Amino acid sequence: MPEDSERVEEHVPSPLVVEEKEKSDTKQMSSWKEPSIKEVPLPAYTDNEALSTEKIGPLEDAEEIVTHVIHVDDDPSLSPWTFRMFFIGIGLSAFGAVLQEIMYFKPQVVFVSVMFLTVLAQAMGTFMAAFLPKGGAIGRFLNPFPWNRKEHTAAVLMASAASVSALSTEALSVQKLWYGGYPNQVAGIFITLSSQLLGYGVAGMMRGVLVYPTSMLWPANLPITSVMETLHKPKAETRKRFKVFWIVFAAIFCWEWFPEYIFPLLSAVSIFCLADQNNAVFTNLFGGSQGNEGMGFLSVCFDWNYIAGFGSPLWMPLQTLTNSFIGYLGCVLLSMALYYGNIWRAQDFPFMSQLLYDGSSNSTNYVPYNETAIMNADFTVNNTMVDQMGTPYLTATYVNYLIVSNAGMTATIIHMLLWNYKEVKQGWAWMTMANMKMLLRPSTYMFWHQSGSRTEEEKEKIRQDPSIDPHYKLMLDYDEVPSTWYFCIFAVSWIVALVCLYVMKSTLPWWGFVIATLFLFVFMVFFGAQNGITGFGYNLQSIFQMLAGYMFPGRPLANMYFTTYTYNGLSQGFLLARDLKLAQQNKLSPKATFTTQVIGCVMGALLNYVMMISIVQNQAPILESAEGTNIWSGAQIQQFNTLAIAWSIAPRMFSFGAIYEWVTAAFLIGFLMPLPFYIMHRFFPRQKIWPYFNTAIIIWYCGELFVGLNASITSYYIIGYFGQFYLRRYRPQWFVKWNYLISAALDGGTQVMVFLATFAVFGGSGKAVPFPTWAGNLANNFDRCKYNANG
Repeated sequence: MPEDSERVEEHVPSPLVVEEKEKSDTKQMSSWKEPSIKEVPLPAYTDNEALSTEKIGPLEDAEEIVTHVIHVDDDPSLSPWTFRMFFIGIGLSAFGAVLQEIMYFKPQVVFVSVMFLTVLAQAMGTFMAAFLPKGGAIGRFLNPFPWNRKEHTAAVLMASAASVSALSTEALSVQKLWYGGYPNQVAGIFITLSSQLLGYGVAGMMRGVLVYPTSMLWPANLPITSVMETLHKPKAETRKRFKVFWIVFAAIFCWEWFPEYIFPLLSAVSIFCLADQNNAVFTNLFGGSQGNEGMGFLSVCFDWNYIAGFGSPLWMPLQTLTNSFIGYLGCVLLSMALYYGNIWRAQDFPFMSQLLYDGSSNSTNYVPYNETAIMNADFTVNNTMVDQMGTPYLTATYVNYLIVSNAGMTATIIHMLLWNYKEVKQGWAWMTMANMKMLLRPSTYMFWHQSGSRTEEEKEKIRQDPSIDPHYKLMLDYDEVPSTWYFCIFAVSWIVALVCLYVMKSTLPWWGFVIATLFLFVFMVFFGAQNGITGFGYNLQSIFQMLAGYMFPGRPLANMYFTTYTYNGLSQGFLLARDLKLAQQNKLSPKATFTTQVIGCVMGALLNYVMMISIVQNQAPILESAEGTNIWSGAQIQQFNTLAIAWSIAPRMFSFGAIYEWVTAAFLIGFLMPLPFYIMHRFFPRQKIWPYFNTAIIIWYCGELFVGLNASITSYYIIGYFGQFYLRRYRPQWFVKWNYLISAALDGGTQVMVFLATFAVFGGSGKAVPFPTWAGNLANNFDRCKYNANG
């Protein structure tokens, strides 16, 4: 990870030789006044087709990526403020929010992706521009000019902010189904709104750290911005790129029907399991086509939906790929050693599982722990019953995940302090005495009087700052959103949340909510910066649940609401910071970005809540059942409740002297892990190998393979190294022109196929249509590994 903004080359994903950078001398544009198109001077690298003849050296640092892959140009005459933008943005926001909440209560969860929204918005915008009336006053209002990139970006940002499932709806569902209901509907609405907006307010106040610097690349945005450029540049400039995008899009759409539906063997080809189909060790090590089957080591996957399920390897930075690969190998060794060494009675429980197990389990009979038997009538844990039933057990692979997650959390903090102290310090720069006094002034909260305009001196200071993203410098003539706007969102959300937590009888004390807020601020700096630089998103849910278990023992409801305002607040903050960067790369004005994101957040939260209420009221018996149906399932909320109960007895399971004491000791170990690499760097500063290692990423990936389908890992790294190492080093022109565009086409085509298949054949509409069984489609045994029905 990067040390500081002046040494980007040491942490951006490539060990390549630096070539002289070509700088853009783009003139600053005046603010938009009329919705008319005009020509503007463009910098180098604005003609995509010209890249085929322009010599480009290996791309070394973040600035070279953002100025070669994304063109540093802007047309300030383009306006996002149109009827089309609001119509499409609000429509897609409603679609995404409702769909995501419905899918949360389905047996198969499908996530609405930004790439999917980008493709939908483009289709709708192009259609409206072609068929809405253009003449007269009505035409000028409905269809004033051709569908443009800024309208497209604004609509996508609005829909992206809405297309999530608020974690508060999990807690509210659990409270309704298992904890006596929620006594106040209004409080439930405002808990959902406040939990979604709280993280946004914090991320907005920290955008100077998380968004503006060049080093904050947010790599997941690169394919989307590449597609935006291709779709909205003149066709004469991008004809070939446009054609290739849609060819790849259509090809992957057609191909995905085979590994996803017709020929599932293609999703997990394991030579070892094909060679020996009765070997349980081979299943644990090489299997990975079924949930919790095995680690998928050396399996080959031809299904892009699984390969890029948590992010395309083509945009994942090389440094992140390398560190995660080291951790992945460590995970294979650790998991096999723990299980076959029978550590923590590992062989008495499944190789992979996230459930709690009773101590009476053995290698042939896994007995789930009866969680309801240890609950009091007031929904607190009965310690006497826990004594009688005994402490529950976990699988060794899950304990390993908890250990490395905790160690990775503290390792991240130390790593950022050692290598990125400048960024971390900047994250708290706003906490000055002058700013604290300003918060006491009534005028601070009169945000409607604040224009956000800068003086020429302020603009020039930013232009001269080498750490600031060139794309942000190009937008300095747009009025900025004052930080007090974000502070007002945070302050109102905080007050509303505190009141609602008491009205809802959450059992979370006021001081617990204050601590949650402090965690939100601290972790937003460390983990937000790590996410922006490396593209690696750290899953902190289990960590916050464990911390809540120690702070609020015996209170599962308090555990869930504490997690809602920490983990969910951070996740929402990261998503909105990523989208702020997307707006910056596409030159959408800050106030348009702020408006669309707030509308999206509010719409998404309200529709999440409405759909949750409807589903829980009408499907309660099914959601409470263990098996569910092929239409509705309560698996997600049941798991959230189970973990909350488990962490409520955390002191019995994880304290020093308990069976899983290493889970707690890992916090201390994580503090030490980054030190050897930093010490070696101080002794040998000329060697770039030491800062290249990111111990936080390595450690976390040492527990990566504890759940899910793992057969795609080998293919993931092969494709990732092909793009980020081979193309970027030896074919930089191809890398600039095709890497992110093809990644976007693969993502888009796959996500459209999965979305359609979910409702057509996978049971999303209520009726599943399974493909007939044949040699390439054996139920529960796609990769031919030994299938263990008990596991």
